[in-house]
This record gives sequence, C-alpha cells and structure tokens, in this order.
Amino acid sequence: MALNTEVAADTNAPAITRILAQFVATHPSRGWSDAVDHEAHRTFLNWLGCAVGAARHEAVGAALSAVQMLQPAPQAQVLGRSDRLDMASAALVNGISSHTFDFDDTHLKTIIHPAGPVASALLALAECQGASGRALIDALVIGIDVSCRVGNIVYPEHYDRGWHITGSTGMLGAAAGCARLLGLDVGQTTMALGIAASQPVGLREQFGTMTKPLHPGAAARAGLMSALMARQGYTASPRALEAPRGLLQVVSSKCDWAQASDELGQRFEISFNTYKPFACGIVIHPSIDACAQLRAQGIKPDQVERIELRVHSLVLELTGKKEPADGLAAKFSVYHGCAAGLIFGQAGEDEFSDAIVNRDDVVALRRKVVATVDESIDEAAADVTVVLRDGRSLRVLVEHAIGSLQRPMSDAALSAKFHALTDPLLGVARSAELIAAAWSLGDSADLHGLTALARP
Repeated sequence: MALNTEVAADTNAPAITRILAQFVATHPSRGWSDAVDHEAHRTFLNWLGCAVGAARHEAVGAALSAVQMLQPAPQAQVLGRSDRLDMASAALVNGISSHTFDFDDTHLKTIIHPAGPVASALLALAECQGASGRALIDALVIGIDVSCRVGNIVYPEHYDRGWHITGSTGMLGAAAGCARLLGLDVGQTTMALGIAASQPVGLREQFGTMTKPLHPGAAARAGLMSALMARQGYTASPRALEAPRGLLQVVSSKCDWAQASDELGQRFEISFNTYKPFACGIVIHPSIDACAQLRAQGIKPDQVERIELRVHSLVLELTGKKEPADGLAAKFSVYHGCAAGLIFGQAGEDEFSDAIVNRDDVVALRRKVVATVDESIDEAAADVTVVLRDGRSLRVLVEHAIGSLQRPMSDAALSAKFHALTDPLLGVARSAELIAAAWSLGDSADLHGLTALARP
C-alpha cells in the first residue's frame, strides 16, 4: 500500500488574493521613491531591447505565423517587426521575443524574469487603450510586485518541483498590472487574480528549447485575458491563491504567507531587479565573468590544459549541458559559457549563435572544462582555476557576477546593451530615439510614439 506523503493543507491561510487585489486597486500613482521609479524605467528599457533584438529569431517567426492563422484584428505592435496583432496575441509574441535570448531581467531571490509577462501584457493593452506612459509604469511596478511576492511565498520548493517560476507566477503579475491599467476595483481585481490562478504555465524540462520563451508570452496573454474577463463580470474563487486547493498550496508545499503582505506598498520587489550582461541562464554568469577576467590577464585558449570549475549543484542541474547542439541549448551550458568567456571576453547573443556554438575551437575548449559540485559555494558564485600547459595555474573567485545587485549594470551599460541588440534591426539613430523614449516613458501622454519607433 502506498504511503500518503501529502503535506497537510493550511485551512487558515490569510486572504492573500484579496490583500494583493486591495494593493493593486488602491495604491496611489507613483506611491514609491524616485529610485523605484527609475528602476521601473530600467526594467522597461531592458525588456524592450531584448524584445526588439530577438524579433527576427526563428522562434518568434514561428509563433507569429501560428498566431496569424487566427486572422486577429490589428490592435498592438509586434516589437521589431512591421506586424500588428490583436492585443492578446501581441502580448504572447512580444513575451516570447523578450525571453528568446535569455537576456532579460532577473529577480535574483526567486530567479523570476518578471518583465517578460508583465511588460508584454501591459504594452499591448496600453497601446490599444491609449493609456499614458505613467499609467504603464505604475502598472509595471505593481504587477512585478505581485508576481515576485507570490514567488517569494513558494520559492524554492515550487521551482525545485520543476516549475518555470517566470511563467507560473507571471500570469498573476500580468493580471495585476492589467487590472491596474484598466482601473478595476478591488472586487474585479480579486476576480482577475482568481482567473489567472488557474493558468500557471511553464516546466523546467523545456529549458534550452523554443518552448522556454513561450512561458512568459503565454503568461502575458493569460494575465491580460484574465483582467479583460474580470472587467466583463467573469468570476473566480476569491481565495484562488491561498485556499487548500488553490494555486499556491497545489504547486508548493512551502507557503510563506507573510511574503505577500510584509511591507506591502513600502518595499517594492522591482528594487531587487537585475539585468544580464550575458545572454544565458543567470547561474552561468559568475563562471563567464571569471573566465573573462582570466582572458583579461592574458590567458589564451591555446595555453590551456584544462579549466577547473567549482560551483553549487544548482549550476550543473540547470546548465550542465556538455555538448550543446545549438545556441538555445548553449544558453544552458556552463561549459560553453566558460569557453565563450575565455575566447571572446564576453557572452552576448553573438557568442550563442549556432555557428559559434559549433565552431571547432569553441568545442575543443569547452571539452577542457571540468566542473565539480561544491555546496560551500553560493549559487551566485564560481571558483575557476585555469591550468596551463606549462604547469602554471591561475585562479579567479567570483562571489558576485557583473549585473548582480552588488555589481549592477549602469544606465550607460544598459543603453549600450540596448544598442547592441537593436542597432542591427533599427539602426543606430532610431535605436537612440527608442532609448530616449523608454527613459522618458513616465512622462509620455501615450505609447504610440514609442511603438512606432520599435517598428523597423
């Protein structure tokens, strides 16, 4: 007889769905510090650059072709393309595009990439509704707060079960942001969150495939539709998040309810957002950083006998692909990341192209990487020693990679990243105009100028 190992449900959980809905519907516009508001603009800029930059990727083209078979009415812009779609489909495709390069923002406490679902839904809705840039920024801050607070409740147990937490919380952030943008009241917002709670998306098994970026896109569409349905009177359980058979207790045995309400309206999770200098899984970044530092010290690939890499077990669990066949798979290969860092001194999207991933010298160097698990090393760190053919060895310990909260990317670095992503599609001058429009978004009367600039 099988043993029942189910964790007892918490029947006395606080009214999380209602608490978050109250916050979404009633928190004042710009009810946060200038630093939080600036971070919202940084988040939007980074998301926009990633979405435009990946617009011509085959994954985006395939998704767009599938959506166009539905013959949607044009309501919102597909970023980086000339196409316009209905707002739900635009949210889907822009969400896919923004995550395709794995170059988007990261809330490090939960490994959520929050802008993908939330910003993708909001831009499509705001463009269609004629909303102001300030309304979008307000909704972005609030939507990301909901998504990441829910992530705080269930991480890491939920993630360890195999859920891609960006998708499985993103639909709630998108629903919250869209509810805010639509001006829904507390009751309607509760319903929007309730409807979204039945639509979690994303399995970690899909990492390294086109379906991984589907997760934020599908979450964006689900959240947007949930808010639109709630506005029309569609109903859901008012306890859809916290009930014994609600979303959170179903998908996680760890539910730290206080994470939803602690300093709600005072501490904003977008303040803890980070931005990637390398176009791959975040846990590879310390290893790339270390190898790039070794390159800067004069180490050349032909001098290398082997690269000894010591990392936390999560690094190899997520990015242990030794022989990636293409660029998407290489984004989950710490071996390729080390090779790219030492050969190129960087790991942007070009270094994850199929051609580079299969280049003979790159393949040869990544096969010299010997990775060992060391649980004493933090998930966000890497200890790299390069052993040279002449017997010398050099060691670099990276405790916090470039792009982390401790070593954040500057505004200028974010703008440079944006140019690298978008110049090939838009040209230097147009990219500069789009950057300026993103930085001044909170003062814009509407989104039409920005979306026009994002069209090649």
